[in-house]
Amino acid sequence: MRIATYNVNGVNGRLPVLLQWLAETKPDVVCLQELKAPQEKFPEQAILDAGYQAIWHGQKSWNGVAILSRGYEIKELKRGLPGDPEDLHSRYIEALVNDVVIGCLYLPNGNPTPGPKFDYKMAWFERLTDHASKLLEYNLPVVLAGDYNVIPTEKDVYKPERWINDALFKPEVRQAFKNLVDQGWTDAIRKLYPTETVYTFYDYFRNAYGRDAGLRIDHFLLSPQLDGRLVKGGVDKHVRGWEKTSDHCPVWIEIE
Repeated sequence: MRIATYNVNGVNGRLPVLLQWLAETKPDVVCLQELKAPQEKFPEQAILDAGYQAIWHGQKSWNGVAILSRGYEIKELKRGLPGDPEDLHSRYIEALVNDVVIGCLYLPNGNPTPGPKFDYKMAWFERLTDHASKLLEYNLPVVLAGDYNVIPTEKDVYKPERWINDALFKPEVRQAFKNLVDQGWTDAIRKLYPTETVYTFYDYFRNAYGRDAGLRIDHFLLSPQLDGRLVKGGVDKHVRGWEKTSDHCPVWIEIE
């Protein structure tokens, strides 16, 4: 079962890129972030024509998450992250696919810091951590995949000294990610590549992709039931070089 995550940075504007990548790699399950489309503007028919059924949680202009499945029924479990009924951001959707709980998330960026956006990021992180602990209690196979907007370690960023004051790399953000993982989750890509440099995001500026000056901010966290079933994974880095592409690369894992 190949599961992928991809921040598409606008599902309608990047639809040709998304469809080309789906046709090329044929993942079984895809978590999409940053749809930037209201609920009624999601390109459902184009996704169906590509062989995928989908559920999505849209929002006008910003955010938005979706789960796509090829050949497996999607049973929606949750829309929106628990813990704050007044939070209207479309940043989380959860489904059961092939007996695996898939949580697709788009964690807030948090910049500029300090400020209300950073406070919102940390509060959202706390809610995610609370929800993740409850998911572990169900004793089911769970994948929490998406754009976490967290650079976990200095190994995960080109020239870390330049990111000291960024909300993606602040010590309290990295600690929050560590606290989440320490509940019993496996950082799948880092498990597969313990010492290698792996990037999933390249800024549009300063030829970041050409210089391989990236960040690793798109992650898969696996519950203990899946840790031993992880067989491979990687980054479809070449997609970042396509025309009119997202600043993120698709990332994928395979579990048996």
